[in-house]
Amino acid sequence: MPRPLRVKFILPALIEARSPFWRPIKYSLFPPLGLATLAAFLQPDDEAQIIDDHVETLTIDDSPDLVVIQVYITNAYRAYALADHYRTRGVFVALGGLHVTSLPDEALSHADAIFLGPGEQTFPEFLKDFRAGQARSRYVSGAGRTLKNAPPIRRDLIKRDRYLVPNSLVVTRGCPQHCSFCYKDAFFEGGRGFYTQAVDAALAEIDRLPGRHLYFLDDHLLGDRRFAADLFEGMKGMGRLFQGAATVDSVLRGDLIERAAEAGLRSLFVGFETFSPQNLRTSNKKQNLARDYSEVARRLSGLGIMINGSFVFGMDDDGPDVFARTVDWAVANGITTSTFHIMTPYPGTALYRELAEQGRITSSDWDRFDTRQVVYRPAGMSAETLKRGYDQAYRSFYSWGNIARAAASHGSLKHRVKHAAYAAGWKKFEPLWDLVIKARRLGVMTPLLEGVLSKVTGAGGQGKTPKAQERSTALASSQRLSISARSD
Repeated sequence: MPRPLRVKFILPALIEARSPFWRPIKYSLFPPLGLATLAAFLQPDDEAQIIDDHVETLTIDDSPDLVVIQVYITNAYRAYALADHYRTRGVFVALGGLHVTSLPDEALSHADAIFLGPGEQTFPEFLKDFRAGQARSRYVSGAGRTLKNAPPIRRDLIKRDRYLVPNSLVVTRGCPQHCSFCYKDAFFEGGRGFYTQAVDAALAEIDRLPGRHLYFLDDHLLGDRRFAADLFEGMKGMGRLFQGAATVDSVLRGDLIERAAEAGLRSLFVGFETFSPQNLRTSNKKQNLARDYSEVARRLSGLGIMINGSFVFGMDDDGPDVFARTVDWAVANGITTSTFHIMTPYPGTALYRELAEQGRITSSDWDRFDTRQVVYRPAGMSAETLKRGYDQAYRSFYSWGNIARAAASHGSLKHRVKHAAYAAGWKKFEPLWDLVIKARRLGVMTPLLEGVLSKVTGAGGQGKTPKAQERSTALASSQRLSISARSD
């Protein structure tokens, strides 16, 4: 009988988490769910630990049987250094993640085995081979991807007190869209690009989590309409408050967003990205074409849902005026928080191939591919102008004046107060966050977060869209539909 394995899972710190721009709270938000998902495939008597280099001290003087390292582009060099170190100690090292899938030959020079694509399919196969002493160097996820019968992730290995949002979860994989700049598109090549858990399994995972607040880290929580509708139906009555991400078109289409709000959705990450139809076409972001961005903001605001808007600067149709125009629109439309990015051509994407063919890639230093730096030659402005405009956009959007103006755009006093509290709390109180993190007391902030995310709209449906009011009335006068009987 083989002895139990000793396995160490490592998430190396991203380079930006060690830079002067490091915001400790940003890197103390979510635990490494990917590694906890892989750990679930170990046998009960195996010994496992998960080390998140962002929130704890990483020691490397041990010699486990197996080290598994998750690699992103801006932690790649640190990941490779750790892999090389453990291999000199005779430890078997396996690498996986987005960057490994994008550049497998580069990664394999630092590993005994690599995983390409999502690991639920390949990691169990690898473990069987590893225990038999027959591990291969490459494991490639392909046809037959599924989350059916996947074991519950190993949340017992997560140090909950190190994270502001330990109740994060992922109930789908991938995205039904195929934007040319998306780092994850290549990750799902060769098999299904978007698939979900069974609704009952997702609800069971939610039910196991303590407290009220949840954060869905799915790329597109509303991507499968039937699944999302059934999930939200099942969540009604759980008393949860949750955050997630979705696309512009999914917010505008049908009444799914109203169903989400009824289930407890209070904050949504929305990929607006650009106002230019030409940029949308060239980046294959067709789902945003001919969409009314202001109607997205109005609809979400009317439901009491705060908005984290995502915007990309430096696409080919962008000129130097794009920064002020974007900030002005976001403030005028009551966007609660904004995430700005400099367009970044990640290796493995269609965007990278296109710019490389044009000779416009100016750096191969993966540490610089952090969406804060310019690593290509822009078409509509200089690299220096792009960087200055990006920095100024952040300063302008999060100025006290613009926080107040954006908050004032909402119809109710309660929503205005919550908007201001959320935006200011996220960006204006860094010393407080640092103090709480150092004291390992992030858990004490959870009730405050839940208070800010509590329902904005008042009794009688005030603030709801007409469609939401009609649906609320209908639901109140009819029996609740069973999940198994729902139709799309």
